[in-house]
Amino acid sequence: MPKSIKIYIFILVLILVGIITIDANRPKPIDWTPTYSIKDKIPYGLYVLNQEIDGFFKNKEVEKFGNTPYEFLDYKYSYSDSSYSIKGSMLFIDEGFMIDDESTEELLYFASHGNSIFISASSFPEILKDSLNFDYGYTSNFSDTLQFSIKDKESYNYLKGINDVYIKDFDSTKTTVLGYQKNTNKDSYPNFVRIPYKNGMFYFHTQPAIFTNYYLLDKENYKYAEQVLSHINTDKVYWYLEETRNSVDHPMDYIFSQPALNWAWKIAIISIFVFMFFNAKRKQRVIPIIEPLKNTTIDFTKTIGNLYYQEGNHQDIIDKKIKFLLERIRNEYLMDTFDLNESFINRLHQKTGKNKTDIENIIRLIKKYRNQTNSSDKDLVEFNNAIEKLNI
Repeated sequence: MPKSIKIYIFILVLILVGIITIDANRPKPIDWTPTYSIKDKIPYGLYVLNQEIDGFFKNKEVEKFGNTPYEFLDYKYSYSDSSYSIKGSMLFIDEGFMIDDESTEELLYFASHGNSIFISASSFPEILKDSLNFDYGYTSNFSDTLQFSIKDKESYNYLKGINDVYIKDFDSTKTTVLGYQKNTNKDSYPNFVRIPYKNGMFYFHTQPAIFTNYYLLDKENYKYAEQVLSHINTDKVYWYLEETRNSVDHPMDYIFSQPALNWAWKIAIISIFVFMFFNAKRKQRVIPIIEPLKNTTIDFTKTIGNLYYQEGNHQDIIDKKIKFLLERIRNEYLMDTFDLNESFINRLHQKTGKNKTDIENIIRLIKKYRNQTNSSDKDLVEFNNAIEKLNI
């Protein structure tokens, strides 16, 4: 191995070691992205809730599903007796409740059969707002600290990641306010309500951040989450976890999500490219460019055609075409072309299957131009068209 390559490799290894050392000693930045994913241990993931879900729902069975609510419920619906094979509560926790219209309609239908729908989010679909006669809005005097409480129970302070969304414009004769949020000015707004729908119930909570890792592990705030979820009183709970967010779609996703594996992958790729670069530079030879042989047939034909065109001897061209045509007949159809009589025309018609009139015309022209000593360009065109029309 040449000495220069060894120096390059040593410098590269030294740089990589330095990068790894600096990165290992650098404090890892906190990712505050609100993913609401059960596989994320970052502050706004739902990893802790997923681990403690059985503790929140004591004596209740929790089933998780990832496909859309429509796909999940439609499979469990019996069209013969218009009933569902399951009963219980649907649980949704996300920053925004974004599902398709078909799934929203299916939730309304599922609730009408005596089931409950619990949604903790900061936004809700128009279909639900119109069907349940409520709306949500934002307070004009937002505070960086809010107190959440369930009716007259103890209040809990929340700071980072909360929002000022609250439930408004609801029918007070049907809607039950279950919880409030207060700002530093002691202004109180409903953030947790229960709205009946036919034989079932809808629960709307506007502060999904209370269920994230950050707040479930912060002081006594987990008690507020317990109080909120305690309103789900069915034996079975179906927890919707968006499939694209809570599953690893590709094996590489896990590698990229782990800093150590991510760096190992990058170093491996860089090392391969460096090796290929120096190895190719050392071994690759110049490949000579070999020009392919040119096809001069067309050029030759054009040259001959130009010579005849410049000479203007149309009779000579007609004579050559006659010879070429008769030679072709002799070779292709094994016929004697000495005497171009009626018998010859009939035999050629039988062997080729061509129109007899066209054959008679071409024989007539051959006899005509054989007896001429001078022909015009019009004669050449007429004879050439007759040959092309016969096409033998």
